[in-house]
Amino acid sequence: MEYSMIFRTIISTIAFSITILLSQQEARTMQPQEILLTDFSHSAETESWQIINDGVMGGRSQSEVLFTADNTTIFKGLISLDNNGGFASTRSLPRRDELAGYKGIMLKVKGDGKNYQFRLRTNDRFDGISYRALFATEKAQWITVTIAFDEFVPVFRGRILTNVAPLVPENIQQLGFLIANKKAEQFQIEIDWIKAYRDQ
Repeated sequence: MEYSMIFRTIISTIAFSITILLSQQEARTMQPQEILLTDFSHSAETESWQIINDGVMGGRSQSEVLFTADNTTIFKGLISLDNNGGFASTRSLPRRDELAGYKGIMLKVKGDGKNYQFRLRTNDRFDGISYRALFATEKAQWITVTIAFDEFVPVFRGRILTNVAPLVPENIQQLGFLIANKKAEQFQIEIDWIKAYRDQ
């Protein structure tokens, strides 16, 4: 009798565990593998992105964001090294997306062969810590850039920080692009969409 009760208990425990695993698997299956963060399909989205150049520190770089007839956004400008400048950037207004469980960011961009940074912020402060990832572009070619969240490095005013916690996707509030290649140059990058992905 005692062995029978133990056997039934074991069977019930196994059955319960299988049910939980199947439920978790079903939940994962129902969750989208990608989520669209922005596709710039409306000019209002482009117009909501802010320009922040080295002028805030006395520099003379210039940039702008433009909405195109193809429902994309162009971030373009001129980098100047005058007055210790050397960067131009654009970022979204503060936002909150449900990114728990997502693994990284995907960008569809057409660049000019130069290197850029994609930046994420976990606060809405104007001058705070951001998390950056570097990516290269191909001149006049559309490419899809995939960046895992664990590749983003915490930085403040261009300096890498070592005493800051890793990026937590659930806390992301702002998206942005920055160029700072330590040279005077013109630049242009066209952005079709920005997505988050679960698995690759």
